[in-house]
Amino acid sequence: MTHSTSLVHDQNIPKIAIIGGGLTGLFTATLLEHAFDKNEVSITIFEKSRSVGRLATRYRSGNDTNSDKQWQWDFGAQFFTAKSAEFSAFIAPWLDSGLLQPWLAQVVDLTPVDSTAGTPNVEVKEQWDTDHARYISTPKMTSWGRELADKLQQTTIQFKTYVAPLSQYAHLQTDSHSTGKQTELFDENGESLGHFDWVICTAPNVQAMEIMADSYFSKYSQIMQPKMLACYTLMLGWNDIEHLPQTISDAPQWDVAYMQDSILDRVFIEHQKPNHEQLLPSITIHARNDWSETHVDEDIDTIKSQLLRAAQQALNWNDDTAPSQIDCHRWRYAATIIDDKDQRLGILVDKDKQWIVSGDWCHKGNIESAYQMAEQTIEAILK
Repeated sequence: MTHSTSLVHDQNIPKIAIIGGGLTGLFTATLLEHAFDKNEVSITIFEKSRSVGRLATRYRSGNDTNSDKQWQWDFGAQFFTAKSAEFSAFIAPWLDSGLLQPWLAQVVDLTPVDSTAGTPNVEVKEQWDTDHARYISTPKMTSWGRELADKLQQTTIQFKTYVAPLSQYAHLQTDSHSTGKQTELFDENGESLGHFDWVICTAPNVQAMEIMADSYFSKYSQIMQPKMLACYTLMLGWNDIEHLPQTISDAPQWDVAYMQDSILDRVFIEHQKPNHEQLLPSITIHARNDWSETHVDEDIDTIKSQLLRAAQQALNWNDDTAPSQIDCHRWRYAATIIDDKDQRLGILVDKDKQWIVSGDWCHKGNIESAYQMAEQTIEAILK
């Protein structure tokens, strides 16, 4: 994989552009390389940020007494499943290496107190097992995305690159069958990014709309069929185990809590995950998607205060057990909602232009969906 410089390629091999270096983009590039023999495909991923994978991790260094430790929060996707045989086979090498591991979490239902009196109600819900495994990437969720990128051999990744809407330069597009150069992409400054036989957009659907606007993409009207909801994430840290609040330290011991009667949705105890024992006590809390969407444009400090009040009602801390680290993040496009759950969208293909719009939001909005949409993309290209 080359991170910033272009590779020299034979002019006759297929040239494929992937807009977006999230997991859908990385899975697509990986499966394309598997589908073509060595050096028979040229792939370029254009990623607007400075990293790949979209499995977000945030960390902070410990205080003076814990200078060798840190807080760590996987504040995006917490885990993923592998229900299909194809995806199970795909992840097997990383399970063998230990980079991916099953998370056998103890799950509870948690109902917070509605006042300063009383204690939250914690009821055991289920134990995740290997038969219905949830997987995590270690030592952090970003590790897998970086490993996927590092293993790419015929793919160039250009970071901090914004691809301009395709409509802006539609008059410069030429016929692929006569010249081998179907679509010329440009950055936001009008600089050419090259000519490509296939262009695959894996951005969230709102961003895909912007990229494809006025481009005469034949499936344009379907891009906004799935609705994407926001999610606020609260990240909390404590200096040591002894100062954790009562709801966490008392029995029953748990790893994941499904919240009841709260603006919060789920609580995850980071330092109890596999290979996370070296962390300072770290808790990640996702707010409900419907609540987050309603408040998506509000001031982040106001949101953080509301989430903190809800978290205190759930975890039941006092002055002695209050968190010492507090952070908050807003995801604008976090959850995928499709009205008819039996009619998933699937990738959108314009065969004439050889453009594809893809992403986990085209299916169920999870990590396995990203892989399944990558599979559909390779099938469309090979046809």
